[in-house]
Amino acid sequence: MSMDERRIAARFAGFDQDGNGYIDREDFYVAAKALLAEFGVAARCDQGQSLFAGAEAFWQGMAGIADVDGDQRVTREEFVTGAVKRLRDSPERFAEIARPFLRAALDVADAKTPGVSKDDAERVLRVLGVEEGVATVAAQALDADGDGRISEDEVVQGFARYFTVPDAD
Repeated sequence: MSMDERRIAARFAGFDQDGNGYIDREDFYVAAKALLAEFGVAARCDQGQSLFAGAEAFWQGMAGIADVDGDQRVTREEFVTGAVKRLRDSPERFAEIARPFLRAALDVADAKTPGVSKDDAERVLRVLGVEEGVATVAAQALDADGDGRISEDEVVQGFARYFTVPDAD
């Protein structure tokens, strides 16, 4: 397994929200429900519905590139194979499958203004399973233009970097 494949395999756990060894639609819904609970947003409101629609779109995109056997579950091996191929083709296109979910997550965190504060971005990352210290550093890094707000484009670009920039050892 190459270094890229090992790094991407390590990212698998972040998607496998329930830890059952594969990624499925329910993992995306678990993440959406956790975000709604964290920010006190009702599932039936427009923001909640957008988040669930984004979760579904993200799942469909993930399944489309990685669910080789069509069983509606993405194993670690399928994830590594599908993600590595897509990343080699275009990391930005890979990140685009997450855009509807990321956009809706930003809206749940702060619907009043474009983008979110670093604190709210850190909360989102922690809810999605990122360790506290790592979430703090990541939220700082996401504010690429230094304006104190993290935009949708900064989040999508950060998502692409997460899969393509080697981890520091």
